[in-house]
Amino acid sequence: MKSLPQLVCGLALVAITPGLAGCRGSTSKESPIVGIRNMYDQPKYDVQEESSFFADHRSMRPLVDGVISTEEEIDPRLAQGRLEDQSGYVLTIPTEIVNDPKFGGMEKLVARGQARYGVYCTPCHDGTGSGNGLVKKRAVAGGATAFAPPTFHQDRIRHMPDGQLFATITNGKNNMPPYAMQIPVTDRWAIVAYVRALQIAQPKGTEVTP
Repeated sequence: MKSLPQLVCGLALVAITPGLAGCRGSTSKESPIVGIRNMYDQPKYDVQEESSFFADHRSMRPLVDGVISTEEEIDPRLAQGRLEDQSGYVLTIPTEIVNDPKFGGMEKLVARGQARYGVYCTPCHDGTGSGNGLVKKRAVAGGATAFAPPTFHQDRIRHMPDGQLFATITNGKNNMPPYAMQIPVTDRWAIVAYVRALQIAQPKGTEVTP
């Protein structure tokens, strides 16, 4: 003979089972059952939500004046490609970048630049740097003839300081958007190194059809 607790459990199971079966595939206007409410409905501000706590009613707080990110590079030579006195661009890739433990030399820097170039630059500038990427071809086919990325093998860019090429990647130019948000500082310098490798590998004044 079953004990009283066993009978109670059995009757409870019999009563619950039909209810669970009836929930399959059905809809309900009742609120969902949430055991831990503080994980489901947290007291927090949503993005751009108005705040009654702050005087300016902004929930998204502005940065404190003078604050600098611990991850932000502040050396103008490394972060902007410019000389410390802002009188011009650095001529070559800073040695701090080349000797960065992340790379450990120019060869590894160029290899990293090749990988990043393939992601961000090839669509417009193509794999050889001649400016005949798929984006350009589709734009021209659609009538946007003004969209014409320059070839890296012209004298103007061959003689451009490395810092200016870095600044172009950082800030963008003409139809090219800025890539400061997408590409870290060291990777932008790596792309500069790879562009120089492309220029060395390709004879002056020639273009290669990708």
